Amino acid sequence: MDRDSVWRHIQQQRLEMADLFETIDTRGPEIWDTPSLCAGWTVRNVAAHLTHSTLSAPRMLLAAVRSGFRFNAIVDRLAKTDTRSPGELAASLRESAGSRRHPPGTTELEPLIDVLVHGQDICVPLGIERPMPTDAAVAAAQRVWSMGFPFRARKRLAGVRLVATDADFAVGEGRTVSAPIADLLMVMTGRHVALNISPN
Repeated sequence: MDRDSVWRHIQQQRLEMADLFETIDTRGPEIWDTPSLCAGWTVRNVAAHLTHSTLSAPRMLLAAVRSGFRFNAIVDRLAKTDTRSPGELAASLRESAGSRRHPPGTTELEPLIDVLVHGQDICVPLGIERPMPTDAAVAAAQRVWSMGFPFRARKRLAGVRLVATDADFAVGEGRTVSAPIADLLMVMTGRHVALNISPN
């Protein structure tokens, strides 16, 4: 998938998630405290995180200093200390939907992975069905498999061959697990709720 197509998917996914924030907010404030599929984060934390991929360099540097330049700690601190209202988060995500900014050292595929996977992190616990664009999911899964940190998919899923049932995608060697590409992407990013696969 070419870069422009990736960014178009990101923009569309962000706009849809902004709409979703506003929709679920009508279900009451307690909905935001629902545990997400992202370990240790609530739905609110994940929603806030989705607005952080386009933060300015000075803001990211400040967060890095406060977190000892540890990537996971930086991300966690930003998500858990963001006190904006759901409406403000929705407005922020909508405003930055077309931004092509991404964290230093990453590609345009990381924001795609972020919005696809975190969309499910929010929707699955809330019982909301959210289809994932097949071509975008394939591009995201290919990137996840090729990278090491933070998912380490190759290492965690050693001995397993993942085969998509709805797309041209197959990686790994060993016991074959076949599933829709959206489910494979979730497993590759550590969400084993999607399939019965135990990490090594």
